[in-house]
Amino acid sequence: MPRAMNRPFNFSAGPAAMPDEVLAQAASEMLDWPDASGKRCGMGVMEMSHRGKEFLSIYAQAEADLRELLAVPANYRILFMQGGGLAENAIVPLNISALKADAGGRGAADFVVTGSWSEKSFAEAGKYCQADLAANGKSDGFTHIPDASTWQLNANASYVHICSNETINGVEFHGLPDLKALGSRAELVIDFSSHVASRPVDWSRVGLAFGGAQKNLGPAGLTLVVVREDLLGHALAICPSAFNYQTVAKNESMYNTPPTYAIYMAGLVFQWLKRQGGIAAMESANIAKAELLYRTIDESNLYFNPVRSDCRSRMNVPFFLRNESLNDAFLSGAKEAGLLQLKGHKSVGGMRASIYNAMPLAGVQALTGYMQAFERSHG
Repeated sequence: MPRAMNRPFNFSAGPAAMPDEVLAQAASEMLDWPDASGKRCGMGVMEMSHRGKEFLSIYAQAEADLRELLAVPANYRILFMQGGGLAENAIVPLNISALKADAGGRGAADFVVTGSWSEKSFAEAGKYCQADLAANGKSDGFTHIPDASTWQLNANASYVHICSNETINGVEFHGLPDLKALGSRAELVIDFSSHVASRPVDWSRVGLAFGGAQKNLGPAGLTLVVVREDLLGHALAICPSAFNYQTVAKNESMYNTPPTYAIYMAGLVFQWLKRQGGIAAMESANIAKAELLYRTIDESNLYFNPVRSDCRSRMNVPFFLRNESLNDAFLSGAKEAGLLQLKGHKSVGGMRASIYNAMPLAGVQALTGYMQAFERSHG
């Protein structure tokens, strides 16, 4: 796909780059949105009533496209919410931690902590239920995923939470755990914020999935929740109505005013994904991008990635310079070369390249070419 106006390549972890085609279409429709027949309505999407026929058609198309892309079964509800992944760390236990509540009414949940985001999820859930640590990779610097056979699962847990891709630490589940095979009757909850739509989801193993849109689906402000219908209706009494999944589902995500423009933008991304060939095509492209970048790192004497090879993220690639005094020079040169937002998260340092669906192979080729040239001149 050609780059519009020679734009730089944006490797931000989120809010992240969006497809040029999507941005161009949104710009052309900013003042006057056209319906499917091309008829202009005289309004931009940001000006529309969320209950008007124009926006309802946008919403319905976005939901249908997403269900098709992710192959979401009919007995799962797709909810368009707000608050981001951080809010869902509270909203999830408020909704489903009491599936197996004890006599005192307090539920329990297990957490597999594989990085900074699942660590936050574990801490937040403890405010609303008994949060148990099933496994923790922190002692090894979050460089691998503890083998599922070692997880200490609570027989009374309502759900097991994993972050299936850790944006900061660059650790990814390349296959979802089969809780039934582990002897657990809990539901699997996945935070798939940073790799949603980059690979298929095995819904037979998932009770609930959530993710902020701003990494791989669209702009900040929209949160996606996919939840099996039988998990609705179990919210704690203290759960706010606007965050009660059953209420949101009953009102077709319109209980409160939804993030209309973010839904519209995500809908354009869904259509773009379909034009690219869908999730299977995106997965193939993502594998090629990740393999090129990791190969460049592994063959280098200057750069390294500490994550174990069997759980390296295809979306978020942290890497470090063995000579950290060169960090500023690396980032300055990268910016001059049109390679933006490569500085690592402040909690871990180093560099990080987020290569989401919208990042073309050409962007990764430009990055690896720069990395090799930098090493030749500074190695």
